Amino acid sequence: MTTNDSGSAPKPPAKDPWDLPDVSGLTVGVLGGTGPQGRGLAYRLARAGQKVVIGSRAADRAEAAAAGLGHGVEGADNAECARRSDVVIVAVPWDGHAETLRSLREELTGKLVVDCVNPLGFDKKGAYALKPEEGSAAEQAAALLPDSRVTAAFHHLSAVLLQDETIDEIDTDVMVLGEARADTDTVQALASRIPGMRGVFAGRLRNAHQVESLVANLISVNRRYKAHAGLRTTDV
Repeated sequence: MTTNDSGSAPKPPAKDPWDLPDVSGLTVGVLGGTGPQGRGLAYRLARAGQKVVIGSRAADRAEAAAAGLGHGVEGADNAECARRSDVVIVAVPWDGHAETLRSLREELTGKLVVDCVNPLGFDKKGAYALKPEEGSAAEQAAALLPDSRVTAAFHHLSAVLLQDETIDEIDTDVMVLGEARADTDTVQALASRIPGMRGVFAGRLRNAHQVESLVANLISVNRRYKAHAGLRTTDV
């Protein structure tokens, strides 16, 4: 065995951060897939060739929404959606976040869960960030799903752009957070399958609050400039 002067084996070369896994064979479930954000993500991933199942509390609603999306998207109730999927995106409203995840703890055991929920409040001054007791929606998910691998991503995407069939590319980066590199690499690779998007690692789940909160600022940007703003990370 080759050794260096100190007698220990040489360190392997650092892994290329853009060397991402092939995720084309994974089935992606979208909880809250009948809402605007969930529908948009399901549509874009399916259009990119991913196998997608959307979930809803009522299977018939999910099936009707899936039929409208096309591209092989299937619908099921939330529990069946979770069971059938390798990766599960949580796109439910914040006020139903905890209840939904608590009810699916068994079905989500061992799954890679991607939380994209933004805890927000609204008043006459506009949108503002809420801070959950656990620190963020993603950290709440991790607390409720101790046997799942929780990540956070897809927070800053315009539902209008995601659902617009005339748009071929969505020019934005997706900030991905999580505890295990293999998991964040998988989510980055999923994001990067959508034309125009790029998944970028942005830290561990303890940093999810500020990523979720930034949506309040983007809402203000969009209202002022009548836009559908996203984010780009420079020099990466």
